[in-house]
Amino acid sequence: MLTRRDFLAATALASVACAEGAGGRIGFVDDDPDNFHANTYLRIIRNDLKDRGFEVVGVTALRQDAARAWAEKNNVPYYRSVDELAPHVDYFAVLAPSTPETHLGLCRAVFPHRKPTFVDKTFAPSPTVARELFRLADRYGVAVQTSSALRYTNVQDYVRQVGRDRVRHMVAWGGGRTYDEYAVHPIELVISCMGPEVVRLMRRGTEPEVQLLLDFTGDRTAVINIYTRARTPYAAAVTTRQGTRYVAVDLKTLFVRACAAMLDFFEAGKPLVDRRETMAVMEVIELGRRPESDHRFLPVRISL
Repeated sequence: MLTRRDFLAATALASVACAEGAGGRIGFVDDDPDNFHANTYLRIIRNDLKDRGFEVVGVTALRQDAARAWAEKNNVPYYRSVDELAPHVDYFAVLAPSTPETHLGLCRAVFPHRKPTFVDKTFAPSPTVARELFRLADRYGVAVQTSSALRYTNVQDYVRQVGRDRVRHMVAWGGGRTYDEYAVHPIELVISCMGPEVVRLMRRGTEPEVQLLLDFTGDRTAVINIYTRARTPYAAAVTTRQGTRYVAVDLKTLFVRACAAMLDFFEAGKPLVDRRETMAVMEVIELGRRPESDHRFLPVRISL
């Protein structure tokens, strides 16, 4: 659990200021809830952000035996289906952070209940499925938001301080087990700071050492280093015409801030993340996988 000092720093720097105590009932929907995100968000909602007035009041999951065990262990009511869970909640959190291929099916069960829904990283396994998820949400009039925790860091604080329009170049670093699961983090770090206006991309290297070169409108550029299966701390270097600042991501407050942003979204009842940025992240992940991007620039086309 975070120290009091860390908690105060995290909440003071939350991306959107919201009144304390508004609260609401959250239902977790997962593949198997015995994962880092479900455990961490539950703990933070119950402890670090308890003054926000939110409560996790139920869970359902594809792996029912695992979900029952997790629910009993964490004193969370278990429901056999989304339909059984829905009457008891105001908001849904579709987690399954390691299995984005399950998100579409889970959201097909969740969206008809027309409640604001957070979908964990990575939003979808491909841009095509991401667009299908957004179309499905629009069909039911559901507010939906997704993000990596790396959208809410001290790097974005620095970019707001200097002015996003003044950033000319960024370099970002990130690691993790695999490209497919963890590339979203340094990519979202860059897109959230520089915007969705990526015009072309080239890849150098293959997993475990992938480097993506991005060109943005306005002669802006970025380099994203995704070094998996190695100790690669999350960090960024931000360049303006006045100079370059290296910023190591503060991991102590990372998930408190990410969880606070999810609660901000629930309270707002509307997305607080630009859909174009989500689709830019998805397109960059996808193009970075393609063999034809190796040492050759490919155009990036953001389609909603």
